[in-house]
Amino acid sequence: MAAVLAVAALLLVGCTAAPPDTAPAPTADPGSVPPRDALSERLASTASGAGAVPHLEALQRIADSNGGNRASGTPGYARSVDYVAGVLRDAGFEVETPTYYDEDLGRELRNVVARTRDGNPDAVVLAGAHLDSVTAGPGINDDGTGVAAQLEIATRLGPTPGTPNTVAFGFWGSEEEGLYGSKGYVEGLSRSERGAHLLYLNSDMLGSPNGGYFVQGGVGDEESGTGPPGSATVAAVLIEELAATGATAERIPLYGDDDAPFVDAGIPTAGAVTGDGDAKSAEQAEKWGGTAGEVFDPCYHSACDTVGNVDREKLDRYTKAIAGTVGRFAVAEGRPTG
Repeated sequence: MAAVLAVAALLLVGCTAAPPDTAPAPTADPGSVPPRDALSERLASTASGAGAVPHLEALQRIADSNGGNRASGTPGYARSVDYVAGVLRDAGFEVETPTYYDEDLGRELRNVVARTRDGNPDAVVLAGAHLDSVTAGPGINDDGTGVAAQLEIATRLGPTPGTPNTVAFGFWGSEEEGLYGSKGYVEGLSRSERGAHLLYLNSDMLGSPNGGYFVQGGVGDEESGTGPPGSATVAAVLIEELAATGATAERIPLYGDDDAPFVDAGIPTAGAVTGDGDAKSAEQAEKWGGTAGEVFDPCYHSACDTVGNVDREKLDRYTKAIAGTVGRFAVAEGRPTG
């Protein structure tokens, strides 16, 4: 999660430690909320945090072998791209590593984008996470957890799930420096390709050790926080899927992380996050456990953001909930509304 966006988050929601946004939440159209079905139930029951952990361990080894980090433009980032692309190719997905331009580094780098081999190419359900770390550490919670969850979900889904919609998984570079990876992806889409994206679901930091269960989108005073029409429905489905794991979510506005380019493109957008360097409130500690007054992730943007820093239960619940959400929209007709 980009350090420069902490101030933006503070202005939007008084940090994620604040009570839920008080602006009325857009009401999801009940007819737009896809029901649970056999696919979503299978994905939610088989995808797990335990299945994601080997990917976390692989990212940790990459960082350990490359100066302790996986920052964009470094050998650790290049190795991370190769690892993710390799896992998805081995699983049978259609995989690309399209380039984007990092203005801060003054060079081209690679994203990873994988798609199922069946489903309507004009109806794309996209889930994404950022692949880079900061230079100060390996970035295993931020955002190895989002990456690992997506790899676990993708391999459980398989490259030919027989869904009416195409399911895609995006892994973005340069989130920590300026969102250049996700911006590059969106800017590289034609108008018709943007219209083909039914939704975008972002995952950033799914295992903060003192974290909570936050769902972004569908609340706020401006579209940058609520997301375009349909975002409230995507958020509502993720909240339902978290509830099925036993977690009570708190809805907050979108931060302006990798979700921002998709919001700007008018694509329904929601996000999953367990919290970063902001402090947990007493109300949140009572609801979720943990320590009030302490930050959600004490190793945020630090060298101690290792595999040992990840809360396995939160990672498991979010992996299952995101899997169920992806599965439900993979068979839904058209863009969500509401």
